[in-house]
Amino acid sequence: MTALLVFCGAATGAVARYLTDRAVQSRHRSGFPLGTLAVNLVGSFVLGCVAGAAPAWAALVGTGFCGGLTTYSTFSFETVRLLEDRAYRQAVANVAVSVTAGVAAAAAGHLLCTG
Repeated sequence: MTALLVFCGAATGAVARYLTDRAVQSRHRSGFPLGTLAVNLVGSFVLGCVAGAAPAWAALVGTGFCGGLTTYSTFSFETVRLLEDRAYRQAVANVAVSVTAGVAAAAAGHLLCTG
């Protein structure tokens, strides 16, 4: 049963990631990966909430949905692409903002949902 919950959450999260990334990226012309940043921050916040307040939802929402929504591999690839394009400031900003804001979002979700 747990595997089915993870599967359903991951399928939903992956579709949400694709649609969110496309919507965000279509609204700006910058080479900065704002779509990936957005899904990773939302996923970090939701995972912080689940970890803090709803451990019973961990398989469906935490592992499944957040696992399908967030993407470390795309974050890494886009950072390398920025480096290859010699957009060094954007690459450093991507790493700094993604890591710092991701941890902050998870902490905020945890604090908000645990009251």
